[in-house]
Amino acid sequence: MNAHEIDYEIFGEEMQYVEIELDPQEAVVAEAGSFMMMDTDIKMNTIFGDGSNQDNSVLGKIFSAGKRMLTGESLFMTAFLNIGQGKKKVSFASPYPGKILAIDLSEMGGRFICQKDAFLCAAQGVSVGIEFSKKLGRGLFGGEGFIMQKLEGDGMSFIHAGGTLAKKTLGPGEVLKVDTGCIVGFTKGVDYDIEFVGGIRNTVFGGEGLFFATLRGPGTVYIQSLPFSRLAGRVLASIPRGGKDKGEGSILGTLGDIVGGDNRF
Repeated sequence: MNAHEIDYEIFGEEMQYVEIELDPQEAVVAEAGSFMMMDTDIKMNTIFGDGSNQDNSVLGKIFSAGKRMLTGESLFMTAFLNIGQGKKKVSFASPYPGKILAIDLSEMGGRFICQKDAFLCAAQGVSVGIEFSKKLGRGLFGGEGFIMQKLEGDGMSFIHAGGTLAKKTLGPGEVLKVDTGCIVGFTKGVDYDIEFVGGIRNTVFGGEGLFFATLRGPGTVYIQSLPFSRLAGRVLASIPRGGKDKGEGSILGTLGDIVGGDNRF
């Protein structure tokens, strides 16, 4: 498997985007909705599956696209091909505040496991598949279910993490306990399982869920400080109910709004 060799640069701090430079006839594939801008002479094509061409048969393409459906993604991806004579650039933006992580699969043993919605884009030739969990506990309580995304090949891939990104390198047998939603991804040598928090007070009143994710080395893991589910939960909790807001910042609630100049009734 030989993916296209691409150059890139990541811009921004909280709302990042990655700019990819393509030589003539080089291409990059991306999830629908991540495109930001591109130079002229770049041709955009909607493709069935991930475009890795591991199996050119009709059934192979259908199976490749079907795997993406299991991860909650679209059947189709978008390929951006440089059909011009010189170098051209195309950019992809992160979907919410966080960091874009560049992964060279050739340095990761040709395989990287990540959460279902982390993938942003990759050099054409990289296979975007699925990773089934063989452990019942992880599948039922692990936050990501039985299925995670699997990136395979020897090219560059880009994934997105919410908030601040932490990189941890684990030695053989070393264990890291993580909130199940905070896992971004890990290398193929890492063993992923779950562990019950324990304790009645922790279980009932802890507010952190019933399970930890346990990541056992050797390998490298990436952790995000702000999972999208946590961000969405805070936003939903702050939506006004029945046209009224929550009066945040005031112990007087609605009366505080009136005093503060908000005279809506």
